[in-house]
Amino acid sequence: METKTITKFSAEFFGTLVLVLMGCGSAVIAGANGTSGVGLLGISFAFGLSVVAMAYAIGHISGCHINPAISIGMVVAGRMKMSEAFIYIIAQILGAIAGAAILFIIASGKDGYSLSSNGLGQNGFGASSPQGYNMLAGFIAETIFTFIFLLVIFGSTSTKNIHGGFAGLSIGLSLVLIHIVGIPVTGVSVNPARSIGPALLVGGAAISQLWLFILAPILGSILSAVFWRYLLERE
Repeated sequence: METKTITKFSAEFFGTLVLVLMGCGSAVIAGANGTSGVGLLGISFAFGLSVVAMAYAIGHISGCHINPAISIGMVVAGRMKMSEAFIYIIAQILGAIAGAAILFIIASGKDGYSLSSNGLGQNGFGASSPQGYNMLAGFIAETIFTFIFLLVIFGSTSTKNIHGGFAGLSIGLSLVLIHIVGIPVTGVSVNPARSIGPALLVGGAAISQLWLFILAPILGSILSAVFWRYLLERE
């Protein structure tokens, strides 16, 4: 039986909500909390484990894209129709906004929290980069990291992969790896929805720099899809 569109929409909405709430939440609530903070590794694993958890929770329903770059990449790779991807992307963006809103409500429950100072785990470059990396470095990082991420997804979910049951684990761990390297550069997006949600609530530089975290991941996903479809998986 074919899964209904509303069911897939709900799955993508919920999955993206969880990714933003738990991933960005690890940075805002637990990331920099003195000696008890989880640090860079903790944040990296929070994002990766969110994907692993959602892959096994909703993967059988929607494929667990929870990322517009993945949906677009699937279209380019010939695995998805554009009309369905459009519905996925709407669900992902709305889910990311909802996740960021929930995170804001929780974070605001602590005295001293400031949206302008503490943020919501938004991405940035230049003065907004965690370690001051410029726009070019941020653009290259987001493009290449997304390229790698999508390549892992294509390979892990390929019908030729005899270890397909472990796809969620390999995809989640690849996101951990990307965050370990990329957090100092931009805070890591590789997911336009993940960037849009927090940016809309934080405003300011997060909004003005949002274009990079939409364009670079989409570019990386398209390049990865072309590379996979016409070079690696070619008969």
